[in-house]
Amino acid sequence: MSKLSISNMERAEVLTQALPYIKKYTGETIVIKYGGNAMINEALKEQVMEDIVLLQLIGVNVVLVHGGGPDVSEAMEKMGKEPVFVDGLRVTDQETMDIVQMVLAGKINKTLVNLLEMKGSKAMGISGLDGSLLRAHMKNDKLGLVGKIDKVNIGAVTDLLEQGYIPVVSTIAWGHGGKVFNINGDTAAAYIAGALGAKRMIMLTDIEGILMDKNDPDTLIPEMSVEELQDLCESEHISGGMVPKVESCLEAISRGTDKVIILDGRVPHSILMELLTNEGAGTMIYPEEA
Repeated sequence: MSKLSISNMERAEVLTQALPYIKKYTGETIVIKYGGNAMINEALKEQVMEDIVLLQLIGVNVVLVHGGGPDVSEAMEKMGKEPVFVDGLRVTDQETMDIVQMVLAGKINKTLVNLLEMKGSKAMGISGLDGSLLRAHMKNDKLGLVGKIDKVNIGAVTDLLEQGYIPVVSTIAWGHGGKVFNINGDTAAAYIAGALGAKRMIMLTDIEGILMDKNDPDTLIPEMSVEELQDLCESEHISGGMVPKVESCLEAISRGTDKVIILDGRVPHSILMELLTNEGAGTMIYPEEA
């Protein structure tokens, strides 16, 4: 038997194994949060866009919510501003907010839309300002113009999904009096996923998932309940940039998302491995009754 025949057989076997998962997710909504250092590698970025287009082609409603912290920090440094973070959130004065809006709603959003279109999909970029998708107020004084979400007007997203688009959402929000707020991308994704009643929220990041020992990737926790995650938080095992991620997982499930997966975006095709195979990847968080 030729090598080509073996290759074709292997491909057919992969598709056959994926069939039950394709049936499971066809017609369902999945929110993918894409951001941080997981966006830096250009080859991986292309693969992520290919995976998203494939999901849409098999009938999954995909909403892409993106951050872009490294790009924002780079732009700030070029303008002579030093990025400052508190508990994983960027301290945001007005000048920083202007940079955030320019980088997220401009450069990054349109780059991702273009990549999805080049891969053969229909994509539309929007921000939390469009259609008043996200409304917020100031989270606290020490963070400046970092917003806490009050309301999600999900109509703009559902309209795009119904028209066959992949909505690509940048995470800024309107506040009282026309103020613009910087919204943590994980938090925005959680609220959007909840408003959509998403089957899954996938958080693509630059870690393997939740680890019992943060310095040992072999201690990955493959799945855990909301209660187990809350206990882990209370033990102060979660710190730094993981704090908003974990809080967002809990928020998404409390608002009606079926399950949340923290996934290593540095692994090629990790989204497809998680959704369309029995291998899984990362850490899945689920309600206690699941």
